[in-house]
Amino acid sequence: MDLEFLQSMDVQILVGVGVAVLAILVAAAYLFSSWKPKGCLDPENFRGFKLVKRQQLSHNVAKFTFELPTPTSVLGLPIGQHISCRGKDSQGEEVIKPYTPTTLDSDVGHFELVIKMYPQGRMSHHFRELRVGDYLAVKGPKGRFRYQPGQVRAFGMIAGGSGITPMFQVARAILENPKDMTNVRLIYANVTYEDILLKEELDSLVAKYPGRFKVYYVLNQVCCLSHVAIS
Repeated sequence: MDLEFLQSMDVQILVGVGVAVLAILVAAAYLFSSWKPKGCLDPENFRGFKLVKRQQLSHNVAKFTFELPTPTSVLGLPIGQHISCRGKDSQGEEVIKPYTPTTLDSDVGHFELVIKMYPQGRMSHHFRELRVGDYLAVKGPKGRFRYQPGQVRAFGMIAGGSGITPMFQVARAILENPKDMTNVRLIYANVTYEDILLKEELDSLVAKYPGRFKVYYVLNQVCCLSHVAIS
């Protein structure tokens, strides 16, 4: 076996090793890009999440921030779906009600609920009593609707009062996805200007995505109907 043959064998081995390494790197990159962290929700059992911040937005509306197990954890809620929250009413009886977080899985480590608390609301009582450090029992995801990016050219929404939260979630998901060019139009009705939830956040989306997102605020005051359009 001469020297020239040995050198050619070495080259072939090196090329083979290089191709194998390249294949491994490509496969690893694909797996990493397609990998999604496991969500914290359980569709069958309630799990407790710690309240770490409570911000009063108005006399009957508050934003509740709940901590996930780690700073990189995600809730794991598909766009357009909701969670079930369990608590106790003023009589100590168990009550379960659906809510939609205003955060997405891109907001890692926590999730937020914007809650309007009604005087006679059974679950409203539970949220009024929640203090930082308490735990909220949550189960999910729930719901049949799942938004698919790019399925329509324009997405129309109509919401009233606290019903804005699922619309806000979907609007954020559409607008913040660089691959989704869907336009969003939202009609949002309330009794008074002070009743408008997430107005600052909605106006911020309008400013950040001009032309793609428009909100039409409708107010009902003393039998008079007025509206303000944001373009």
